[in-house]
Formats: sequence, C-alpha cells, structure tokens
Amino acid sequence: MTQQQSTEIRVSTLELFFDLVFVFTVTQLADALAHDLSPAGLLDVVLILFAIFWMYSGYAWLTNAVAPTTTTRRTLLLAGMAGFLVTALAVPEAFGSYGWIFGAGYVVVNVVHLVLFLQAGPAARRMMRTLGPLNLLAAALVLTGGFLPEPWRHLCWAAAPLVQIVAGYVHPAEMHSITAGHFVERHSLVMIIAIGESIIAIGLGFRDVRLDGGAVLVAILALCIAYYLWWYYFAGDDKRAEHVLAGAAEPARRARLALNAWYYAHLPMLLGIVVAAVGIKKTVGHAFEPLHWGPAIALSGGVALYLLGHAAFLRLLGIPGVAYRLGAAVLVLAAVPLGHLVAVAQLAAVPLILAGGAIAEDLPRIRRLGPAAIGDFGRGE
Repeated sequence: MTQQQSTEIRVSTLELFFDLVFVFTVTQLADALAHDLSPAGLLDVVLILFAIFWMYSGYAWLTNAVAPTTTTRRTLLLAGMAGFLVTALAVPEAFGSYGWIFGAGYVVVNVVHLVLFLQAGPAARRMMRTLGPLNLLAAALVLTGGFLPEPWRHLCWAAAPLVQIVAGYVHPAEMHSITAGHFVERHSLVMIIAIGESIIAIGLGFRDVRLDGGAVLVAILALCIAYYLWWYYFAGDDKRAEHVLAGAAEPARRARLALNAWYYAHLPMLLGIVVAAVGIKKTVGHAFEPLHWGPAIALSGGVALYLLGHAAFLRLLGIPGVAYRLGAAVLVLAAVPLGHLVAVAQLAAVPLILAGGAIAEDLPRIRRLGPAAIGDFGRGE
C-alpha cells in the first residue's frame, strides 16, 4: 500500500457519531473525579479509562478494517454504541451499586466488536482466535467484579487491563491491515472531541455561579489552556504522525507502532484532559481564593500528564519536539504553589507556560524562514 493510498479512506460520519458517544464516558469520568478528588478516586478513573479506551481503540482498528457500509454492520455498530452509552451512564457508581450494569454494557461492547471483526476476512478471523477470547475474558472480569464485594471487585478490575496488555502482545499483530490516514484521523477526532468536552464539563460548573469578572476570567483562561492542548497535538504533529505510520511498511511493525503510539501514549493524554478539567472546574467561583492542594495539583498535573503522553507519542514516532513538552510539563508542575496562594495565578501561569513552549518550539523555523514565517506561526509547516 502506498502512502497516497493510505490517506484515501477517511472517517465516516457514523464513526464520528460513535466517538461522540464514547467521549460522553470521558465526561462522566471528569464528573466522577470532581466528586472524589482523592488517590482512590483517581485510581478508579484510571481503571475505567484503561478499560473503555482499550475497546474504543479496538473499534478504531475495527472500522479501519471493516467499514460500516452495510445495514448489518451499521446496526451492530449501533449496538456497540449502546453498550458504551450504558457503561457511561454507570460510571458514577461503577465501583458501587451500578458495577454490574457497567460490566454488562462492557460485555456488549466486546461481543459486538468480536462479531464485526470476524467479517473482515480470513486474516482477521485468525487474529481474533487469540484476541477475541482475551478481550471477552477481560470483559468477564469487569462484569464479575460488579457482583463481588471489596477487595475482590478492585482485584477483578485490576486483572482486566493486565489481560488486555497481554492480548496486545500475544495475538498475531501482523494480521492487521492498517490504513494510516483513517487510523490517525480517527484518534485525532476523539482527542479534539475530548478537549471540547472538557470545556463543556468546566462550563457546567458555572451553572450556580454569579457571572462576574472573576468567573469570566476563569472561563477565558480555561479556554486558553484547552487551546494549547489542541496546539501541542494538532499544530502539524498529527500529519507527521500519519506519514510515519504510513511509512512503516512491515505489517507487524506498523501494528506495534499503532498500539504503542495511539493506545499507550494516548492514555495519559486522555487522563490528563480529565484531571486538568477537574482542576480548572474547582477554580470556578473561587478565582481570587487559594486552591486546596488537591485541585491545584490536578490542574497542573493534568496538563503535565497530557504533555508527557504527547512527548512519549512523539518519541515513539521519532518526531522532534519531545524536549519542549518535557520542559513545559516541569514548569507547569512548578506552578502548583501559585494556585495554593490564589487560584487565578496558577490558572494564568499554565497557558503562559504552554504558550512559551509553543513559541520556543517554532523559533528555529521562524529564524530559518525569516519574517514570512511569523504569519504561519502554529501551523506546523
């Protein structure tokens, strides 16, 4: 497959619809963490995110191989969306009274994925002989945990991602046929939707808050942070990433690169969006008051997690820019004490640091191209 061919197949509107349903789960995670901003609450969010993003990624690989072009496939995809919706609704009590409901929805997601993948041809059927049962085992562990008391519930949930990690490495990855353009676009879309949903989650925090100067300032600074999260991911690096994936000619290497860069490296980015949104939400209505250490750490820690995830993404693909993200992550974490003094100070420092990193990353190109490059700042050209 040539690079030009790899960019011909693009994401359908039905797949985008699917992504919107999935990202509702991410929004629910942010809400759950906001209600329990503790190490235990964060652990629960990590376990849930690991499970649901594994299967979201599985559907991205699925539609990359089996386009939803028939009524049967579209109906099955709808069933998968219903499973994701049920899991999202159960997220607030996934480790409580709704654990079995979350597990049941997750089993549906896995079964539909298996059935659809079996339609991709002989190679896919051979691949799913290993991957399918392991995915179902992970889903069964999640469902079983929903019926068990603690600590068995968390032990089942912790075992599920271990099964999925093993599944990613023991199934015949060379059997995957990955169209780089579609694959990269699918994950890019879920990232921009997740960033957008974080703004919605923060906006919901304004419902019972008087809209004064402090509230407006918080909203604007939150938007600036979201913008720079977008910049670090989309200002050219998404296109470079597509070219790298398309250039991996060996099927096994391409599959391994796709798994490591678009699953494992994306996990901390999604988690970072969730955690940062919670930290920002805690500043709503308290712009000129000190933040407790938990929200202050969440605000900077979430952004730093996102940057570290993207640094790992670039490192895996051999794309420059890792040092700028690592440096920005360190400086963002150093801003935590500012929030403990007054919330708006940290909230203003974070986008300023991100902007400085973005400018520093573009400086070599600006110097090379001269004044004409200034007008193209941030385009990744």
